Amino acid sequence: MFPDLARDDVFRLETARLWLRWPRASDAGAIHRFCSLWEVARYTARIPHPYPPGSAERFIYGAREGNASGRELTLVMTPKKGQREAIGSISLEARGGDRLTLGFVLAPEHWGKGLTTEATWAIVRAGLELTPAVEILANVSVDNDASRHVLEACGFTIAATGLKGAPARGGLVECHTYRLTRAAWAEALEPWRSTFETAPLGTGPLA
Repeated sequence: MFPDLARDDVFRLETARLWLRWPRASDAGAIHRFCSLWEVARYTARIPHPYPPGSAERFIYGAREGNASGRELTLVMTPKKGQREAIGSISLEARGGDRLTLGFVLAPEHWGKGLTTEATWAIVRAGLELTPAVEILANVSVDNDASRHVLEACGFTIAATGLKGAPARGGLVECHTYRLTRAAWAEALEPWRSTFETAPLGTGPLA
């Protein structure tokens, strides 16, 4: 679903405080550190706890393969200032020919700063500008207030509530399914444009 522009590993997105780029082998240590934390894994469907050795490397390989194929766009978040190691990840995965699903995690020491909202704006923009998707969906545990706040700040609304498969949590979890259509995104973006406007989509070295 994603075009050639996003299938090259120099593709990146920029926000006010973040670079979003393809994961690299050198990110394995940072990814392992935050994915090993229960407070990160607990609300995800796929991150096991404890986090087995080699899982970060497998995640990176799978993300790069998925990006190269165009069926997903998985990026790591890195701060523009200070150490530029990965502090989280965010992804869009194709579901059928006209929908994308969103997922994200962020290291706890960076919670409460609005970084996930910045990253979500950037990747939602990429998904809706680079693909023919008519909507983006996200499944969120009903008690995951922080992720719900991020989605609602970005214009997502609850479309359904029900049980969803969460293999890493051992079965089914009650979730809200959030939805963002193209029209809703355009409407939600306007009051936030000056805060979360991203640079033109493109490629090139990180500044």
